[in-house]
Amino acid sequence: MALKEQITENHHQFLESLRHRFLDEKRKEALQRFEMQGFPTRKDEEYKYTNLKEITEKAYNFFPKEGHNITKEQLDSLHLGEENFDWITFVNGKLHKELSKVSIENVEFLSFNYALNDEKHREIFDTYFNTIASKDSAFTDLNEAYCKYGFFLKVPKNVVIEKPIHIFYISQNQEENTFYNTRNLLIVEEGAKVEIIESHHNFDNTYVLTNSVTEIFTYPNAKADWHKLQNDNDTSYLIDNTFARQEKDSLTTVNTFSFGGKLVRNNLDFIHNGSNINSFMNGITIIGKDQLVDHHTAVHHNFPNCESYQNYKGIFDGKSHGVFNGKVFVDKIAQKTNAYQQNNNVLLSEGAIIDTKPQLEIFADDVKCSHGCTVGQLNEDALFYLRARGISKKEAQALLLYAFANDAMQNIDIEPLKEKISKLLAEKLEVDIEF
Repeated sequence: MALKEQITENHHQFLESLRHRFLDEKRKEALQRFEMQGFPTRKDEEYKYTNLKEITEKAYNFFPKEGHNITKEQLDSLHLGEENFDWITFVNGKLHKELSKVSIENVEFLSFNYALNDEKHREIFDTYFNTIASKDSAFTDLNEAYCKYGFFLKVPKNVVIEKPIHIFYISQNQEENTFYNTRNLLIVEEGAKVEIIESHHNFDNTYVLTNSVTEIFTYPNAKADWHKLQNDNDTSYLIDNTFARQEKDSLTTVNTFSFGGKLVRNNLDFIHNGSNINSFMNGITIIGKDQLVDHHTAVHHNFPNCESYQNYKGIFDGKSHGVFNGKVFVDKIAQKTNAYQQNNNVLLSEGAIIDTKPQLEIFADDVKCSHGCTVGQLNEDALFYLRARGISKKEAQALLLYAFANDAMQNIDIEPLKEKISKLLAEKLEVDIEF
C-alpha cells in the first residue's frame, strides 16, 4: 500500500491513541486538505527538481515500537563533546529522561505529546500552534494531522539560557519502515536568548521518513539560534519545514549542515513582523553517491530597516543532486531593506547535478538587495599553487574545498559545534586538518 492510502487509513486509529483530543477538528481539516492536494510531484513548481516517488511509494509503520537498546557508546558517538551542554533525547518518538541531561531553569520545557495532554497549555496551542506554518503545503498539513512527537520550549522575558540545548531524534529497533511526524514549538520572549542544535539518527537498515515542522517565535530584543545537523544514514528521508516569525529588534539564525540522508528537503520561511530585524540563514551541503539535498528558503520583508543574509555552499560528488531555491520578498513599505543572498556550488564529478534559482521580488524603491549563484569546478591556478609546494592533488583539492565551505560557518558561536562541523567537513573531504 502506498503512503497516501496509509495516511487516510491510519488516521482514526491515531486519533484514538491520543489522550487529549482538543485538536481533533483541526487535525481532520488538515487531513482533508492533504487528501485534496496529495503529495507534490515534479509538475509542481516548488518540487520541479525533486522527485518524491522514492518516498511516497513505500509503505510505513505509523506507530513505532517504543522498545530500544541504545547503548551509552552509541549515544556518546552522537555528541559533540559538549560537556557543558544540555541535551534532550527522543527514541522512537518518546522522550527519555534517563538519556537526557537538563539543567535549564525558569523555562517551560515539555515533550510535545505531554503538552498536548495538559489542559493548562491549551491557550498556548490556541495562540501559537500552526499560526505561521504554511496552510498550502501537503507536508505541513500532514504533520498537523499526525504530529505527536517533539518538544515545546518557552523562554520567558529576559531569561538567557547560557548552555546550548542539543535535541536528538533517534529511531532504533524498527522492523518496518517507519514514519515520524515531529513537531517543535519555540517561543523566545522579549530580551531572552536560546540556542538549539537538532539532529536525527536512524540506527536501523529499514527506512525512516521524518516529516518535521518547527515554529519559532522571536520577540523584541530576543535572540534565537537553531542549528540543524543533518548527517543520517542512507535509509533516511527528511522533510524539514521551519517557520520563524520575528518581532522588532530581534535576531534569528538558522544554520543547516547537510552531509547525510538519502533525500533531504529543507523548507525555511522567515516572516518579519517589525522593524530593525536581523535574519541569518547559512547552509553547507556535501553529498555524494545518489543523495539529494534540496534547500528552499523564503524571507518576507514586511517592515522597514530590516536585514537578511543567506549564504549557502554546496559540494556535490558521484551522482548526487543539489537544489537551491531562495526567495526574498520586499513589501512596498519595507524601505531601507538590506537583503543578501548567495549560493555557490562545486561539482566534483560529471554525474553530479545542481539546480539553483535565487529570486527577488521587490516592491520598495529604497533598498539594497543582491542575489547570485555560481556553479563550477575548483580553481586550477590555486590547485597548481598548492601542488607546487609539495601537497598532493587529493589533499590540495580537499583543502580548497574546505576553505570554500568554511565561511558559511563563521556565525556559529558554539565552539564544539563549529569543531564538529569542521571535522565532518574534513571527513567528507578525506583530509587531515588539525583543529
